[in-house]
Amino acid sequence: MSAPATGSLPTTNPCVQETLLDRDLQRQLAWVPVWALVWVAAGLVADRLWSLVYPHGLNGGPLLVISAGMILAALVDGWAFKVPNWLTLPLILSGWILGLCHSLGWPVDSGTGGLGVTLLATLLGFGLLLPMLIIRGVGEGDVKMQMGFAAWMGAYFGVGDTTVAAGLDLRLHAFAVVLWAFVCGALFGGVFGLAMILLRRRFRDNAAMFHAMANDLLLLAQGQMQQMTQHAEQRRSRWVRLPYGIPLCVGFLFYLWVVLIVLQN
Repeated sequence: MSAPATGSLPTTNPCVQETLLDRDLQRQLAWVPVWALVWVAAGLVADRLWSLVYPHGLNGGPLLVISAGMILAALVDGWAFKVPNWLTLPLILSGWILGLCHSLGWPVDSGTGGLGVTLLATLLGFGLLLPMLIIRGVGEGDVKMQMGFAAWMGAYFGVGDTTVAAGLDLRLHAFAVVLWAFVCGALFGGVFGLAMILLRRRFRDNAAMFHAMANDLLLLAQGQMQQMTQHAEQRRSRWVRLPYGIPLCVGFLFYLWVVLIVLQN
């Protein structure tokens, strides 16, 4: 009888796959502070350049940077149907760093939000999408993408002092920005989802799926978490994936455009 062949374990082994995933996550987390500082530096440079070109009024440099981050996240989500940690986590951390700098009185940019309001804005961004995350209506990357946007809005707008100091006719609070930008994103998401349904013509399947999600939300409201989670996991394999990062990004940018440009002209 021949001896059994020896060699490395196949990569399909669950233990090997789990180890590789853990190592990949560790590498991503190790680079999070570095990329966060890159985003902070980008915000600082954009702020200085904007002040040179437009010395009066609201400094939109940091807003251009976070808008670029949101666009990048939307493009990646549309391509890969996921928003990776290497993008979302540095955006969140960089927003916190900016808030901390403001609390310490370091003039890194024209934002006025301290660490406290930045953390609360991040928590608000998380909470707004939490029900949809629980029923698997959106992915974790979409939630972290919104948290990154919320962190920057908290650090930039704060409790409204930024817009007042810039001479605008409104006190734009970070919480209001996060809330209404989310509402715009949800509306664009509904339009996007409806368009996908019409294009794919799977009306009965989608109607059944929305009915199941409504039932899961009812179970969530009743506190039946275990049953709701089981239903959501069973439904996930049949769900037609939607890159929700795209309508979120469109909603964010649309709201900022309307409030800061359209309504100010």
